[in-house]
Amino acid sequence: MSQNQDSSVSHRSFAWRVFHFLGTMELAITLLITLAIASVIGTVLQQNQPYPDYLIKFGPYWFDVFEKLGLYDVYSAIWFLAILALLVISTSVCVFRHAPSMFKDMFNLRTNVQLKSLRSMHHRSEWEVPQLQAQTVESLQSTLSSNGYRTRITDKNGSILVSAMRGGMNRLGYILTHVAIIVICVGGLFDSNLPLKLAEWQGRIHVETRNLPLPQIPKESRLPVGPQAFRGSVSIPEGRAASVAYLAMRDGYLVQNLPFTIEVKEFRIEHYPTGQPKSFESDLVIHDPDLKKPLEATIAVNHPLIYKGYAIYQASFGDGGSELTLKAWPLFSEKGEPVSLQTKVFDTQQMLWGDKEMQLEITDFRPFNINPDPTEDNPQNVRNFGPSVGFKLRAPTGEALEYQNYMNPVERDGRYFYLSGVRSSPAEEFAYLYIPADDNDGLEGFYHFLKRLHDETVVKQAAEEMKQATLASLKTTDDDVLAQSLQKTLETLVEMFNRGGFGEVSDFIEKTLPESERDALAPAYLAMLREMLGRIYFSGLDLQQNETVNQSQILFLQDAIDAIGSLPRYGSPVFLQLTDYHQIQSTGLQIAHAPGKSIVYLGCAFLIAGVFLLFYLPQRRFWAWVTEKEGKSQIYLAGMTNRNPREFDSYFEDIKAKLQSESRNSD
Repeated sequence: MSQNQDSSVSHRSFAWRVFHFLGTMELAITLLITLAIASVIGTVLQQNQPYPDYLIKFGPYWFDVFEKLGLYDVYSAIWFLAILALLVISTSVCVFRHAPSMFKDMFNLRTNVQLKSLRSMHHRSEWEVPQLQAQTVESLQSTLSSNGYRTRITDKNGSILVSAMRGGMNRLGYILTHVAIIVICVGGLFDSNLPLKLAEWQGRIHVETRNLPLPQIPKESRLPVGPQAFRGSVSIPEGRAASVAYLAMRDGYLVQNLPFTIEVKEFRIEHYPTGQPKSFESDLVIHDPDLKKPLEATIAVNHPLIYKGYAIYQASFGDGGSELTLKAWPLFSEKGEPVSLQTKVFDTQQMLWGDKEMQLEITDFRPFNINPDPTEDNPQNVRNFGPSVGFKLRAPTGEALEYQNYMNPVERDGRYFYLSGVRSSPAEEFAYLYIPADDNDGLEGFYHFLKRLHDETVVKQAAEEMKQATLASLKTTDDDVLAQSLQKTLETLVEMFNRGGFGEVSDFIEKTLPESERDALAPAYLAMLREMLGRIYFSGLDLQQNETVNQSQILFLQDAIDAIGSLPRYGSPVFLQLTDYHQIQSTGLQIAHAPGKSIVYLGCAFLIAGVFLLFYLPQRRFWAWVTEKEGKSQIYLAGMTNRNPREFDSYFEDIKAKLQSESRNSD
């Protein structure tokens, strides 16, 4: 029996210690600091971005570390929600422990003080007046009441104690501030995705990682309409509608169904004179069975539409499936001819160019491109490059190169070029191919030259003419062995240049020539190649007998040679030229549902009221002990406050002066 009692007492003692620990200020401050640090991380590190973006930014090691810590979605991380819940418990315990005494202190005038206690207070005074005790007490009580104090008279064995208090609601400020923390945190828990995580742990939902059309997304990845909080996004082209939002979840997404349908009637965007976007807005139509007629509204940045507790924000814009006309120019075949393609942004199609089978993925279209000029070193120099198309060429192995081709020729050093950027990864900068435009600002001149370079008959004829001229200058026209060797060398140089540019020619020279002769003969080989390229180009110009080559034709040849020499690194068997387009814009909407928002607002109201009461309504108390002796009254005055004791010094003197004056002047 005794052992059971001891065990019970020990158990209660431990539970009591835990209960008191949860209500300590040290724990609450620690939790608040931790939440503040986590909030700073959530502000500095952009949240809920695609995982590949984080992987590129931080690298594999730190990506895994941050992912395990939940830093990519701090406000929904389990540890963050646990701290939030613990703060609610800690503050609730604190309120539970101290609220009764606070409420009692709001109305308690503390009539049980003794004269000894009053004389030991910092703010005290005493004086004597030639009045009877009852008359003096009445005067003191009247003066304190006129200054806003609640008073009470207590008989102290012949002496009279006048107790006065003002600002009792200051204690309510303490309660309201603590309750505000509880309410705000509860609102935060309401708006967290904790129910979503629980459903995922239970296997009731599954995060989808595949890029699937909406009808093919499984039901396990769809969330029904309900009271749950979420923040998702959806992109809707002009003239289209949607009744779902996509929620980013780690390396995938979930589909949230909406209780209404959003139709985008029109999207408008204004630009600065430089072409940079200035403002954009969307005309929306809300279709809801609960409405007698559709709701029409216009939203812009920072001007959302609030409907049924759902906030619809104008977040971004993009392409909505613009219709494009492309012209494919073969780059490595003398037999192919340019062909036109009709496609749309986000379309994917299998293409066969020569012996290469590749998948063409149209990814983007931009009518404006305000970018730093890649031909200049100063990044402040920007210009509008005009419309561009972005696409990927994916090999059967899955590897892809990303391209960005500009519609209009771009000026460079007084000449015009068709610009095409290429990169193998989004983490890389674009490397640019410059194809010179002909006199008609087209690609026909370049393509004609490229086609002649791949024409064996043309190359053989140019090699024959150059061979004859070289042998004549050497006066060895009867040397058949030299003639055949020279003819073969010239044709081989052009063939290698077509296949691998100057890089392959340089490798050939390095492998075939002895090191002792390499420095002397290498320039001769390159000079022969350039002369061959010049002969092939100029022979295709159909110059008249007395017509000479002009400077622009020479510059075009140099630019074309540079471009063709870069084609092996370009990675595409064709050059896709954007020739026409019909733009269809898409508006990016962010849709948020926060049922805990009202709770948070209520908590903020509590917090404002509580802070006001705490800082601007100090609690002040006065006690006046009155004793009567020989027809005179002896007054002992004391006062105290719970805030601003230095300010109370002068206030105490003012009240004391009023009390002295009134008590001495009373009849």
